[in-house]
Amino acid sequence: MGTPCELVDLDHTHAHDRALNRAARDTPFEARPSVVIGCAARPVDVAAKAYDVLLTGAPDAPRPWVSCADPRRTASRLCELVEERADAALALVQVLRLGRNLSVPERLVAESLAYSVLQAGAVFRHWLATAPRGTARPAARPVRLDRDGDRLTVTLDRPWVRNAVDAATRDALCEALTVADADPSVARVDLRGNGPAFCSGGDLTEFGTSRDPARAHRIRVERSPAALVARCADRVTAHLHGACVGAGIELASFAGRVVAASDTRIQLPEVAMGLIPGAGGTAGLPRRIGRHRTAYLALSGTVLTAREARAWGLVDEVTARV
Repeated sequence: MGTPCELVDLDHTHAHDRALNRAARDTPFEARPSVVIGCAARPVDVAAKAYDVLLTGAPDAPRPWVSCADPRRTASRLCELVEERADAALALVQVLRLGRNLSVPERLVAESLAYSVLQAGAVFRHWLATAPRGTARPAARPVRLDRDGDRLTVTLDRPWVRNAVDAATRDALCEALTVADADPSVARVDLRGNGPAFCSGGDLTEFGTSRDPARAHRIRVERSPAALVARCADRVTAHLHGACVGAGIELASFAGRVVAASDTRIQLPEVAMGLIPGAGGTAGLPRRIGRHRTAYLALSGTVLTAREARAWGLVDEVTARV
C-alpha cells in the first residue's frame, strides 16, 4: 500500500501544477487512497475539489481554507496523525468526498457502513483494550419532553455523565423527535442538555459492546436522531454549552439554528480511536462548514471554541449562557 498522506506546498507553482495534473489523471478523486493536504502562506487559486484539507497562515481565511499560525508545521503534524490512524483517516475523507453527491439519508448510510467496518478493525479494538472503562450509569428517563403551546423542548437529562449518549438515550431521542416530526402543531423544537454540558458524545461504557457490526449498522440507520432532526430542521434550535463532543455536535449540526454559550467547546475525537464520526457528523457538519474543514476537525481532533465555530458557520449565534 502507498503512503496514506500527500502534502502539497501550494506556494510553489510547480507543486500546484503537479497536484492539478494528478487530479486530472487519477479519477475519480473519491477513490484516491490517500489524504491530500495543501498548505500555503496565503490562500491561492486552487482546485479545492482535489484536496481534503487546505491550510494557510493568513488569519480569518475564507472557506474552505483553515487558518493556523504555522501551516507547514500543522500540515506535517496532520500527516503524522494520518499515518498513525491510516484506516480511519482514509475512510473519513472518502466518506466526505462521496457525500458531495449524496442526499442526507444516503450520507448517513455511507457513514454508518464505514463506521461499522472500522469498529471491527484492529486499531479500534486496541483502543478498547487500553482505554479506561467506567461503569454504566443509566437514567430512568434520559430525555425529558416539555410542551408549551406550539413549542416542544427536548432535553438530554443525564447530567452526571455530561449527557453522554447511550442506547437508551438514543432511543428516547428518536421517540421525542418522532413526535416533533409527526405533529404539525409543533412550530418550534428546542434541543437542550441539562447540567454542565450539552452532550459529551457517545457513552464510552457502551463502545465496542456490540459484536455484530452488520446488525449495529442496521440499528444505527433505523434509529437515527440525526435523520429525524434533519427532517424537521427548519423548526429545530439546538442550544449548546460546555462540552459538545462527537455526537454532541454531530446531532446539533442538523438543526436549522444553533445557538452556543460562550463556554461551548466542540471536538470530533473519533479518528484517534480508529473510527470516524458515527452520529451523522460526516453528513451534518459539511453542510455548515464544508468538507475540508470537517476533515480538518476530525483528523486533528482540535477543540473549537464558540467564537471560532461562529466564524466558521457551525453555530449561528454565541450567547453568554444558554
